[in-house]
Amino acid sequence: MEALKGIKVIEFAAYAAGPTVGKHLADHGATVVHMESRSRPDGFRTHYPPYKDNIHGLNRSGLFALCNNDKLDITLNLKMAPKATDLAKRIVAWADVVIENFSPGTMKRLGLDYETLRRVNPDLIMLSSSNLGQAGPHANHPGFGSQLSSLAGFTHLIGYRDGAPQMLYGPYIDYIAVAYGAVAVLAALDHRDRTGKGQHIDLAQYESGLQFLVPLLLDYKVNGRVRSRDGNRDPVAAPHGAYPCKGEDSWFVLSVSSDAEWHTLCQALGNPPWAQDKRFATAADRKNNEDELDQRLGELTKQLAAKELTDKLQAAGIRAGMVNKMSDIYDDSQLTHRGQWVEFEHPEIGKMHYQRPPFILTKTPPGPSKRDPLLGEHNDYFYVNVLGLPESEYRELVKEGVID
Repeated sequence: MEALKGIKVIEFAAYAAGPTVGKHLADHGATVVHMESRSRPDGFRTHYPPYKDNIHGLNRSGLFALCNNDKLDITLNLKMAPKATDLAKRIVAWADVVIENFSPGTMKRLGLDYETLRRVNPDLIMLSSSNLGQAGPHANHPGFGSQLSSLAGFTHLIGYRDGAPQMLYGPYIDYIAVAYGAVAVLAALDHRDRTGKGQHIDLAQYESGLQFLVPLLLDYKVNGRVRSRDGNRDPVAAPHGAYPCKGEDSWFVLSVSSDAEWHTLCQALGNPPWAQDKRFATAADRKNNEDELDQRLGELTKQLAAKELTDKLQAAGIRAGMVNKMSDIYDDSQLTHRGQWVEFEHPEIGKMHYQRPPFILTKTPPGPSKRDPLLGEHNDYFYVNVLGLPESEYRELVKEGVID
């Protein structure tokens, strides 16, 4: 039996932070309905590549596909109040969980805030995932994942020591927030099972991003040190970085933390004469002469193939790994063994690889079990067969543009 079979979820959500929470629930058996409208489709559909064959289309987005497998998709123009608001409340009455990631205050302006919806569905669980939380002096600041990554300090840490901060592309912190959001919803479901009470989860994506930087925050608080960007360097390990290998744009990464590991590395590399230099004799010496060490090591590794070098070093117990290209991920033997990718045929994308969760439950193996939906694909089925609207009422709402 699927772990979340019988749980019903409605998403007033777009992009990653909300829908990917829903994806994890759908992967484990929940019925998840993704709501959007033709006047305002999910932003991943409209302006976030890649698109199949670089041809823009509402049903051609790879990112939308990856975040929305196993869901139903319905359309509802929430601007068409009061009919759209009333219909949304009927949908919420059907659901166990509401997921929304609008800007703070939007759901209230739509007449769909938690206090209103709990009168419709008293044991409702509602996840509100927003940039900075639902309240506070900066709650209504506009922004996206890139701004949150900068606020949280990631941008200050990325780049070379003498270079500018490097901006993370896309909604990086959204995906961190997804993990916290999914766990929070599961905890709320457990709480409801034990107490019969629902709750409103106010998830600040900014704060979830800070959790990934806790050691650096503590280092400042305890020791007064402010960490900054330092390329691929590590505070202790040397050598530590990405090194060129034979072939075009081929690299591997390496981390050596002790003198014993250094001697093992030297032996695996054939004990090159430069490695006997007294400047590299101890961990402290290697750290003090890291620029020279990286140059020497790179000159050696660029003559060697990344795969063979990585295999040899790993066999010797050294922490080393290839730098994979995106094409390599789909052929990775470990990911293949664990069934990370599930292929389905999509009407406009063609063959699409959908991603399983990074954990597998022994008794309830997860999806994906079907492709992502087309825009509004399940309107007829959901409104009439699931929600129970009379056919005549449904057709009238479509005609009026409420269901668009």
